[in-house]
Amino acid sequence: MACLAVLTSKGFDAMFYRLSGVHHNSYVSESRLYRIPADRNLALFFLALGLVAPLLVGSLYLNSYLLPWLVWTAAALGLNLVTGWAGQLHLGYAAVMAVGAYSAVHAAKFGIPWEFALLIGGISASVVGSLFAFAALRVKGLYLALTTLAMQFVMDWVLTHSPAISGGSHASLQAPTFALLGQPITSDIGLYYIAFSWCLLVTVFMLNLRRTGLGRALVAVREKDYAAAILGVNSFYYKIVAFATSSFIGGVSGAVLVATFFFLAAPEQFSVTVSIQVLAMVIVGGLGSTIGTFFGVALILLAPGVVNGIVAKGAIALGLQLNVETLAHIPTATYGALIIIILMVEPLGLGKLYGNIRDYLMVWPFDQLKR
Repeated sequence: MACLAVLTSKGFDAMFYRLSGVHHNSYVSESRLYRIPADRNLALFFLALGLVAPLLVGSLYLNSYLLPWLVWTAAALGLNLVTGWAGQLHLGYAAVMAVGAYSAVHAAKFGIPWEFALLIGGISASVVGSLFAFAALRVKGLYLALTTLAMQFVMDWVLTHSPAISGGSHASLQAPTFALLGQPITSDIGLYYIAFSWCLLVTVFMLNLRRTGLGRALVAVREKDYAAAILGVNSFYYKIVAFATSSFIGGVSGAVLVATFFFLAAPEQFSVTVSIQVLAMVIVGGLGSTIGTFFGVALILLAPGVVNGIVAKGAIALGLQLNVETLAHIPTATYGALIIIILMVEPLGLGKLYGNIRDYLMVWPFDQLKR
């Protein structure tokens, strides 16, 4: 009985107090990506869930919800790099996404394989994004936000007044069929795995960023660039790196979005409203939080449709006669109130809310002993 009690206690302890038995006796073990086995197992679980998602959900949900969620998450992670990590407020992110999308589509239409077209889109967006960086070297805070917003308006004007690039304000640029290694990918499952692979690649990069000197330097620039300069951190260099890398991710994400979801590029897809929407995804998810970005994109992108369905079904169940205009406005108000409530409960976003729950489960029920 004593042995059974000890084994039960250890199993109970391992389930909730997840730091039990985790000893870091070297710098390598302490700097690993997942220092707690439960975190690693949870990540592997969601990775496996993403791989088998086409077997679990129908084609409609796969390509209407999961695919755009993955692509927009990759794009939001890129914005989080420059805003959450480097602390540079960016209101023109849709502009660099547009540069990447149109560059990749034009390259593909010229016969360049999509693998290289995506790189061309990312590099083109990175070059344009570096122009934002030069603005960040002179101004900061709200002044930087206004500067990037002005650049967004410039890009909007270029797209709507340059038929050679976009086909004009009321036209769209048809994207060629996406292909890898010369093999066209037209199936819903194939396009999903393209989006999944790109999101996974960006996620792994962002998770490892905090363990690198680049990540620590970006955080130093974010906290106080003058103090970082005193410590030997070249804020000029790291701001350019942050904007260029973020724009590369945004450019490729814009190209992947057009190639796998929209299938055409249009100016309204990359308007200033989109820039604000992506910024909202980052803020609601949590600045500097990778997992929070997934939550934030899900809330901003998917919650309106879910709330709309709940309101419509609730009205039918209660026998309420709601006109179309009311059904259109109630979900929007509910959705906005939901965002306000979340930020009031946890101003640091959904990522911090997840962290609070995780930290609580780490020590439960031993936190009761202090009472």
